[in-house]
This record gives sequence, structure tokens and C-alpha cells, in this order.
Amino acid sequence: MKILVIGANGKIGQKIVNKIHSNSPHDAIAMVREESQQDQFEKKGIKTVLGDLEKDFSHAYEGNNAVVFTAGSGGHTGDDKTKAIDQQGAIKAIDLAVQHKYIRFMMVSAFGADFNPSDWPENMAAYYNAKSAADDYLQQTGLNYTIFKPGLLTDDEPKGKVDFGERTDERTGSIPRWDVADVLVKSLEAENTYRKSLELLSGPYRIEEAIENVK
Repeated sequence: MKILVIGANGKIGQKIVNKIHSNSPHDAIAMVREESQQDQFEKKGIKTVLGDLEKDFSHAYEGNNAVVFTAGSGGHTGDDKTKAIDQQGAIKAIDLAVQHKYIRFMMVSAFGADFNPSDWPENMAAYYNAKSAADDYLQQTGLNYTIFKPGLLTDDEPKGKVDFGERTDERTGSIPRWDVADVLVKSLEAENTYRKSLELLSGPYRIEEAIENVK
């Protein structure tokens, strides 16, 4: 697969691009917003393309056939920017994948995005609403999607063990960004993860085992 990674300059995005490039038979194409962000990838031999989610980025889809969407507006932007990137930008990315008949679409969402809105923290409501709307939109398409909803993200060293688990009121936790990236890359060809929405936390299962056990 030729995988367009949207949000490649983010903390998870960088890890996904590097893992695809170094440990996968697939090709990663890093979509970044600024020219200054290209060199970190191109010096490793990784292809890049400039694209802005608030503008027309359809050119980035030419020649590719899969997407990993891991873009986000960040924690210091207003509600308008959150909606523009996390919701409207994601929906445009989904529409383009449908239009180009892409064979795979992987979305990094957020743990709790499908909770009842009354359970969302007030200061995070716009973020969760945007993620929830994008997830819902993706699930109405015919794409071979997987939505990953990681818990609290950390910069800890990878543990290599995760848990997709079952939804309970008590189930919470965290996960290193390295493990999120590893799960995504190792799930690229796992057909049993197609058309699934999976909560993702650190846990007792090796990543390969956890993926194999998805039903």
C-alpha cells in the first residue's frame, strides 16, 4: 500500500511514518502543512506532500491508496480551529478516500468520543464532539476503516502490550504514543479489524495477540 499519513508532523504521526518506512513492506507519504516540516522525513528517504486540512488538499491523494488520519488541532487552539481540523478536515479526508476508492482508512480518534455528551468534560466538549462527528461519518462509508480510540497519551517508552477491551464505566487508562503507532502499523493488513472502532489502552496482551483477537 501507498499510505498517506495525514498529521505526519504530530507526535503519533511521526512515529507512524517512521515505523511504516523502516518496518513495513508499504510506502509512507508524509502529509505536512509547512515546507519546514519536510526535511525531517526527506533526509530519511520518506516522500512528503504539502497539504492543509483547511484548504484543498486533494492533490495529496494522487498515486496513493490508503490513509492514516492522525491530525489534530492541538490543545491550545479554540473551538473553531478544533472543528475545522478534527471534524471538517477529517470529513474532507474521508470523502477524498471514497472518491479515490482507497482500500484502507485508519483514524486516530479519542477514548470517550462515543460517550454520552453529558459525560464529556466541559473544557473538552468541542474536541470530543469533533472526534465523534468524524468517527460517525466514517462509519457510514463503505471504506475498510478502523477507528482507534487511545486513552491518555504519554511519551513513555513503549510497553509492547495493549488491551482493546470491552466498554465499562470503570475502564480508563493510558498508553504510550509509541504503542499507538505500533498498533496502527501492525493492523494495516489485519482484515479482522476492518470496520471496527477499538478503544486502546495499555494492557496485558502483546500487540500482535491483541490484534489477532479482535472479532
